[in-house]
Amino acid sequence: MKTFRSVGAFAAIAIAVSVAQAGDWPQYRGLAGDGKSVESIGQVSSDAMKVLWNVPAPLGFSSMSVADGLAYTLIARDDKETVVALDAATGQEVWSVPLGSSKYEQGGGDSGAPGNRGGDGPRSTPTVDGDRLYVYDSYMVLSCLDTKTGRVLWQHDVIAENEGRNIKWLNASSPLIEGNRVIVGGGGAGQSFLAFDKSTGDRVWASGDETVTHATPILAEVGGKSGVVFFTQSGLVAVGADDGQEVWRAKFPFSVSTAASPVADGDLVYCSAGYGVGAGLFKIDNQSTPQEMWYKSNELMNHWSTPVVHDGHLYGIFEFKKYGKAPLQCVELSTGEIKWNERGFGPGNCILVGDKLVVLSDAGEVVIAKATPTAYEEVARKQVLEGKCWSTPAYSDGKIFVRSTQQAACVAID
Repeated sequence: MKTFRSVGAFAAIAIAVSVAQAGDWPQYRGLAGDGKSVESIGQVSSDAMKVLWNVPAPLGFSSMSVADGLAYTLIARDDKETVVALDAATGQEVWSVPLGSSKYEQGGGDSGAPGNRGGDGPRSTPTVDGDRLYVYDSYMVLSCLDTKTGRVLWQHDVIAENEGRNIKWLNASSPLIEGNRVIVGGGGAGQSFLAFDKSTGDRVWASGDETVTHATPILAEVGGKSGVVFFTQSGLVAVGADDGQEVWRAKFPFSVSTAASPVADGDLVYCSAGYGVGAGLFKIDNQSTPQEMWYKSNELMNHWSTPVVHDGHLYGIFEFKKYGKAPLQCVELSTGEIKWNERGFGPGNCILVGDKLVVLSDAGEVVIAKATPTAYEEVARKQVLEGKCWSTPAYSDGKIFVRSTQQAACVAID
């Protein structure tokens, strides 16, 4: 079998050349989809953090993508999931386009900390590629829009066209761009994994017979070629990006919902899920079944908060349904040992900018801390948003872009 290693700088360079400037954050979890920014944060204090704008962003857990002066996210408006484009400098709405229904059979958004509950809505994050914007809504309709006008260029209904199988609380995964393809999951037997030509919308390949989860797939490098790792209900499944053919798989437990994406570091892949499942680490070699390095049942659970890896350590929000209380933790990747634990963040999300963490608490606080395994070292903190924050921060051109179920905001730190 072919070997695997994380896409890292290889993908970051490839994506940056084709779709984005170095300071852009064009998709869920950034330039390479790994939660890392190529920028850096210098000296900063709480007083130096300035909210440049704060605008209404009703409902939803969609994160923000930022490219070429515009910030994109999904909200709910007039009972429709609606993609909006905001001026990244002012927050002013440039255009909006209604998509599918924002009425759901199951209400997954009514949980939260006391005084900060309620507010369902879209979970997927738009993906920017040049002058195209790709959106995969809750009912598994993949849309390609013009970034400047919002004009719909093509659409595919995965449920209707590919015998799609939606899941409890509906789709939350975001579109993944690789080369000239946009990749999603959710089809039926023989077409659970799908790649479409990003320009024409023509189907390039279809493969697999898996039930997907809420986790967004990640890019990988397989045998010197681009590959994709899906986190399905059976576990991790890696396929070639050029043909969708399976390369390796690793069994991993499933219960109710898996929402955090896998995390790759060299030949190691970490994954985690809530609802009593836990976390595990796999080593990818020349075998079709990766080697399990460790597994911790009902521990190190990332509910939907995907951690980042830096210098052999994971940084992120752990524990399950600890609204308002879940900790930011540093975990040694090779062993699963917790190096430090700082409570009070709730199930928000964390990204890495240079050697610093940018953390969004579920109550709307933006915290900057050092990414060091020695101890928790907070640098700055500011209350930015009202409402519940189950989305991931974005970082572009020295600014932090965050949103809640009520508001979207931009914070300058220089």
